[in-house]
Amino acid sequence: MTPPGTPSGTPSDKTVTRSTKDLTKAAVSGWLGTAMEFMDFQLYSLAAAIVFNKIFFPDVSPAIGLIAAMATYGVGYVARLAGAIYFGRMGDRLGRRKVLFITVALMGVSTTLIGVLPTYQMVGILAPILLVVLRLVQGFGAGAEIAGATVLLAEYAPVRRRGLVASLVSLGTNSGTLAASALWALLLAVLSEQQLLSWGWRLPFLLSFVLMIFAVWIRTNVKESPVFEARADVVDGVALSRDELSRSDELSRDEAKTATAEPVLQAALKQRKGKVFFLALALRFGQAGNSGLVQTFLVGYVATTLAMDRALATEAIMWGSIIGFATVPLIGMLGDRFGRRPMYTALSLITIALAFPMMLLITSGTTTGLMLGMIAGLNLGVLGLFALESVTMAELFGARNRFTQLALSKEIGGILATAIGPVVAASLTAATGSWWPIAAMLIVYSTITLIAARLAPETRGRDLVRLEDAA
Repeated sequence: MTPPGTPSGTPSDKTVTRSTKDLTKAAVSGWLGTAMEFMDFQLYSLAAAIVFNKIFFPDVSPAIGLIAAMATYGVGYVARLAGAIYFGRMGDRLGRRKVLFITVALMGVSTTLIGVLPTYQMVGILAPILLVVLRLVQGFGAGAEIAGATVLLAEYAPVRRRGLVASLVSLGTNSGTLAASALWALLLAVLSEQQLLSWGWRLPFLLSFVLMIFAVWIRTNVKESPVFEARADVVDGVALSRDELSRSDELSRDEAKTATAEPVLQAALKQRKGKVFFLALALRFGQAGNSGLVQTFLVGYVATTLAMDRALATEAIMWGSIIGFATVPLIGMLGDRFGRRPMYTALSLITIALAFPMMLLITSGTTTGLMLGMIAGLNLGVLGLFALESVTMAELFGARNRFTQLALSKEIGGILATAIGPVVAASLTAATGSWWPIAAMLIVYSTITLIAARLAPETRGRDLVRLEDAA
């Protein structure tokens, strides 16, 4: 008789299948959740830049008010890291579906409540305090959202189409960013400044409630990841702890009832962790670092240093995002066809080779040059790498700690590269009086990813039910 709490067999003994309908629901769920995450954060970042300094920090100078408003934006990144740890562990222990239901609800509720917050004129200092609290809650949920959606889609996808299916998560970033930008552009076009400050700023946050309801409804109908259910260390829908796994493995060996499962469990217990995490972190650097430079720093650089219309850079990002709807699935399919490492290598080398030509175009002083340079940088150095990242990082990690490690590598990489990169770029361009440090940083970020890609194992077709990491 198999001891209580002992896995009943190897992954192959616990094979779980899902229908095409199930896969479609999971894909829509992953895309929608990521779209919601990026829409929420873009709504907030635009509001922080446009109106929050006047609504929540009116008793200080405009410059200090803007700094305070942007600081409330920054605290969300601290909460994201905490959310990655908390929900990542929960997702590995209790399942992907449960966590993704909670994260999308947290993001949606906190974003909607921002739209009903009292202003500083109504309740004084309590207003910005409440804003920070909601921002923390929003970030706490978002910290595991994109990682969870990535894991769910990769674990749902057919092996031969895993890159394509997992890349749909990346499309959510485009969808959310475009939707938020469009909402704010519409408000700025049709409302006066007085209307915007009195009630108009609330509309985008309140409208996000509709998206949240749809996302929650979709996720109530999504089944658990087939990989999670097929794991050798999962019993009755809950993963065994390390101590439980050790005890059950000893019992199974003593009774010789699960000899076929023993190598699977032993691999999970004995493998030294760390190598794959740092490889994933380095793979993340190229996408995250390039994103901070292209999508954040260059928008301000074009207006301030190049003295060109800020709308041109924003428009370039918009068109680049639209083109990204073709770039992302194409890169996903090419990764399925040729492998993850060759595609990472190709995109990194192309970005390195084009870094200086792209910056020459952007700084040429012409609208056409600016558009071509930023669109190329966004699609090659950011979205293309994001499409690969969505599947490769999931394949690198073993099923037992996949959610936690993927979430942490994404968030830590984002903080180190996306958050710090624009500050470094601003300092270097100010010190040198030139644009070449931007190109140099693009090369550095892409080189880090290139080296990681050459050191990492090829993961295309890997069995995601395996509990140990790929290296």
